[in-house]
Amino acid sequence: MFMNIHEKITQTNSPTRRKFVWGIGTLSAFAAITAAFKLPFFSKKKAKNKTVKMLTEDGRLVEINASLITTGKKKVTNRELQNWIKK
Repeated sequence: MFMNIHEKITQTNSPTRRKFVWGIGTLSAFAAITAAFKLPFFSKKKAKNKTVKMLTEDGRLVEINASLITTGKKKVTNRELQNWIKK
């Protein structure tokens, strides 16, 4: 007949806990299905022409089509970088 305080709290919160757990379970299942099938709900749209922002020799920022850039893997030194920009 006697119930302690802990038992009362557990019995009264039990339905809300179940709803919370079911809600989290449903949300995680939706996230797993979305990731498995790679559904485009939250993905960004891909641009057809990818452009790259680059700095010109005179200090202007321009956009260039990525397919026009060659892959020169030469590292620029600090001295070359400081002498490159014309003022």
